[in-house]
Amino acid sequence: MADWGMRPASEGDVEAVAELRAVALRADLERLGRYDEWRVRQRLRDGFAPAHTWVIEMGGAFAGCVALRPAGDAHWLEHFYLAPHLQGAGIGTAVLRELLERCDRDGILVRLNVLQGSPARRLYERHGFALETQDPVDVFLVREPAAAVGHN
Repeated sequence: MADWGMRPASEGDVEAVAELRAVALRADLERLGRYDEWRVRQRLRDGFAPAHTWVIEMGGAFAGCVALRPAGDAHWLEHFYLAPHLQGAGIGTAVLRELLERCDRDGILVRLNVLQGSPARRLYERHGFALETQDPVDVFLVREPAAAVGHN
């Protein structure tokens, strides 16, 4: 898991992120009967906000991305994708832990949504996210800020 880092995203990252999104979501979207080759990429392009997005790099190369977008009473954790060959190595956990520690320090509630049946839900639940609501496609999770003192 060594040699990973995050850097602020730029507009130039949008296509790499859109492509990774298509790869990362394909199995879940196909299972739900909602995969569309064009739409999966275009939705990312339409909502890409570099100011709230980081690129995850491994050995200096593009490995994934994550966004933390302020909205109302919370921040939305969005576009958290990691290249398939790097999944399961602890990088996603480390990235998530770093972002949640920032939110905890600032007392910020965090929300996110995952697709029904997504294995990513287990990662989020291990980090304190709980079910807020769901529909046939999406599961919405929320995490209260943890006390800064004594939190791991």
